[in-house]
This record gives sequence, C-alpha cells and structure tokens, in this order.
Amino acid sequence: MPTLPSLNALRAFEAVARLGSVTAAARELHVTHGAVSRQLRSLECHFDTALFDKAGRGLALTAHGRELQRTVGEAFLRLNEGCAALKRRLDEAPFTLACPGSLLARWLIPRLDRLNADLPELRLRVVSSENELDPRREDVDATLRFAAPPWPDDMVVIPLIPERIVAVAAPAVWTTASKGSARAMLERLTLLDTASRPEAWPEWAAAMGVDDEALAAARSGGRTFEHLYYLLEAALAGLGVAIAPELLVATEIEQGRLVAPWPAVETAASLGLWLAPGVDGRRSERLAEWLRRELALTWMGSDSVESEQPSNAQ
Repeated sequence: MPTLPSLNALRAFEAVARLGSVTAAARELHVTHGAVSRQLRSLECHFDTALFDKAGRGLALTAHGRELQRTVGEAFLRLNEGCAALKRRLDEAPFTLACPGSLLARWLIPRLDRLNADLPELRLRVVSSENELDPRREDVDATLRFAAPPWPDDMVVIPLIPERIVAVAAPAVWTTASKGSARAMLERLTLLDTASRPEAWPEWAAAMGVDDEALAAARSGGRTFEHLYYLLEAALAGLGVAIAPELLVATEIEQGRLVAPWPAVETAASLGLWLAPGVDGRRSERLAEWLRRELALTWMGSDSVESEQPSNAQ
C-alpha cells in the first residue's frame, strides 16, 4: 500500500490551491511563508511532479495539481463537516455528573438551580452513585467525590478542596459531653460509624490525641450504618455522635441542628472532579470553576459558625 504524504503538507497544498498564494495560505494557517513553501516542496517530491506553476505574482495549479486539489479539497471538506458535527453533538449532549447520595442531597441539590442558571450550556444531568463511583462508566462524564491520592494514572482529577472531617451530634446529645476531653466524650456518647468510611474516626481520634484502645472501646459499643446519609440522619435524630465531612454538615451546624464543639480535622483526601477519559475539557473546567466558587461560599459560612463553637480538644 502506498504511503500517504504528510497531513501538514496536504493542508498547506489545499490552502495555497484555494487561495492562490503562499502568503495568504501562511496567514490562514498561522505559519511562516517559508514553512508553507517547504511543505509544498515535500509534497512535490513525494509525487515526483510539479503541482504549481508561476502565474504572475501568484501560483497556478498544474494538471496534476488540479487533480490532487479535487481529492484533497473534498477530503478536508468532509473532515471539517465531520468535526463540526461531532462538536455540535458534544455541545448539545447533557453533561452527566455522578456523586454519592449524601453529597448530592446535602450540598449539590440545594445549589442545582443556581448551577443550571449559571452554566446552562452544560445541560447538566446529575445521578446518584453510591457503589459505582468510577467515571469510566459509559453513561457518566465526571464524578464528584472525596478520595485520597494517588489518583489512577488513566484519570484526570481536578482537586477542589481538602477534606475536613468533624464530630457532630444533636444539641441535646452534647449536654452530656459538653465538658472534658475528646476521650471523655467518646466514653460518654454512642459512636455512630459508617461502613463506607471506616477510617474517618481513627483519623479524627489521632488528631484529637485519643489512643487506639479508647477509640476501639467506643466503637465496639457504637452503631454502624451502611451509608453516610443514614449516619447523618441518625445524628440528627439524637442517636449519638457522628463523624462526617464538614462540607456535608455545614448547613446543619449553621442552623443549630447539629453541634461541633471540636475543631474540624483535615485528612489526606480531597473533594475532586474526576473526568471520564475523552470528556470535553472545556465544560469540565467551567464546572470545576463554578464548584470552587460555591465551595468557597460554603466555607465562609461554616468558618463563621465554627469560630463561635467552644474548643474542648484538650
């Protein structure tokens, strides 16, 4: 099978043939006059024939040149049409975002109207995904999730904010643990845990100076829930003290429905936008920037609330 000439050479030839000028072709292709001339020479060497003749200050196609122009012109026209059609379909297709149900219900849904108003071009479609958070799924463009590095080599991850976890409970529950150390709190209250994030309590306890033995004793008498959403509902119902990402309880803390006497603890994880392979990077970047702005507004509110809480970490 004969080899094809350089695609750049064919592009240069098509532009010169259509415009009748090397200078005009160079301007259109955003390259130098010399670069176009070299591409034309390489193409004539490939076919071992002249494709242009001098015509005054311009160039005229030879018979072989006219034959090649018909083929190349049609090919580039079809390429342009195909690329334009694909771009239209991508721009018109909904952008599907998956995220855990707890994050969807407690943070994203209250902001969906504003998101759709600010980024109507996304045509955003949001799906809840508790068990399958891999954005490699064919029906998902991106996933919003908390996770710690290292990230998978084949994924593009846009970090948004570091994760901070906080111990929270209903106001009435804290009356029995309003004084004393974090260890004393664990001894007095029922510990609420989640199977989806078993490392959260150990991370918080280590930051608070609580030893493993005390934490193990507290967890042995606690309750475990399958998902974070159920865990937080249990905390709101006054069943005990829960550990959760501060982002997901910021509103409840601000409203006084939950209390967090101890400072939030930053973990190795972060909230990130995980992009599916081949996803439209422009729309993803616009969504990531919008998420950053909204998260900053959330933290402004939660920081002011946290500053009003007593610190009993010692």
